[in-house]
Amino acid sequence: MDVLETFTFIGSIFIVVYLFIMQPHQVSGRSMDNTFHDKQLILTSKITYRFREPERGDVVVFNSPTNPDIDYIKRVIGLPGDKVRINNGEVFVNGIQLQESYINPESKTYGGTFLREGTEVEVPPQFLFVMGDNRAHSSDSREFAFIPYRDVDGEVFFRYFPLDKIGSITNPYR
Repeated sequence: MDVLETFTFIGSIFIVVYLFIMQPHQVSGRSMDNTFHDKQLILTSKITYRFREPERGDVVVFNSPTNPDIDYIKRVIGLPGDKVRINNGEVFVNGIQLQESYINPESKTYGGTFLREGTEVEVPPQFLFVMGDNRAHSSDSREFAFIPYRDVDGEVFFRYFPLDKIGSITNPYR
């Protein structure tokens, strides 16, 4: 009976942590290369944005705009009120070119069907503009527009596999 109580208690704690505090995810695809690679395992904090707003540079997990059963992992580029533009392969936010140490230096950012080269969009309240770090292989806000806060599962804060890459994930702008 004691063993059953112990398993029930541990199971209850696991469910509470999984539903309300943090959740594991597996990276699928190449859209976040060089930061994350296919099949890597990460943890997402589900409570971070209950205490603070998302910040530019955060890596977030959110429901795909076209299929809510699929999770996407992308980096926050634009916050509510920001004006985002792509010009000559570079990203500008509020007229200032982003210094993006997390992307390959030879990589260029090109427009998509929503955000076209040389045009500017303003991020509405309660929405984010996100992009993958591997811009040539990422379906992101350049294609599907803004993502609502309500679709964000949380902020990626830790990578736990592969073991040689284990560690905290930090925002390069903090």
